[in-house]
Amino acid sequence: MLILSATNGNNLKLAHAFEAEATTQGLAAEVMSLPELQIPLYDSLTKERGAGDGLVKLAEALRQHKGLIICAPEYNGSIPPVVSNAIAWLSVSTDDFRALFNSRPVALATHSGGGGQKVLVAMRLQLSHLGCTVLGRELLSTSQKAANPETITALVSQLATLEPSYAGGPTKV
Repeated sequence: MLILSATNGNNLKLAHAFEAEATTQGLAAEVMSLPELQIPLYDSLTKERGAGDGLVKLAEALRQHKGLIICAPEYNGSIPPVVSNAIAWLSVSTDDFRALFNSRPVALATHSGGGGQKVLVAMRLQLSHLGCTVLGRELLSTSQKAANPETITALVSQLATLEPSYAGGPTKV
């Protein structure tokens, strides 16, 4: 499974907690930090220049792993720009970007400075629009509320159930 982090702080720590749980369950997992991919801001001018190696690496990882976990904080009541930007680039940079999203099982998680519920709702809406199968259960954590380890275990297990070949390693989309 691919585990994306929208930050290099608490959400990256959360992503590594998911990775550790996947490993404990005998599942292949890969963590990617979206900020480290350095995908430039999408607009019509940068589209002509392309997004560079970071986008290529992200698209390849999405093709390799069926399950996806996104760990992202709430930004101004919505999705962090780095997540929206990556999705925008994916939607214009591949022959069939829907193949990267259709029927993909996705788990949502957040460590937010504020409430965190709005980012979970916004990501659920966008990813459902793109054709993903977003798990009903989600993980919400803040500085006052630590991530529940039982929820991490349950989400990893649910993703594994939706894609039985996880135990054998990553699959092609």
